[in-house]
Amino acid sequence: MDWKIIASTFITIFLAELGDKTQLASILMTSKTNKPVLVFIGTMLAFALVTVIGVAVGSVITKFVPLNFIKVGAAIAFIIIGILILLGKI
Repeated sequence: MDWKIIASTFITIFLAELGDKTQLASILMTSKTNKPVLVFIGTMLAFALVTVIGVAVGSVITKFVPLNFIKVGAAIAFIIIGILILLGKI
């Protein structure tokens, strides 16, 4: 087992998810329901499903599209999303 891949993935995802809308939604749901365990279970199931979809799509895309194109596409998508957020469109 390649622990470097697991560790780097964990650190990257952990840092990316800190303070994002998923965490804020979890905080909001917990404060509304006062059921932290149930919110945790729902959040983890949703995150697991989204992750499975991301990994599956990523493994298919990398068979047909070079990694450099994927990186550039992701960078452009993030820039566009950032601009839309700044303009109040999202």
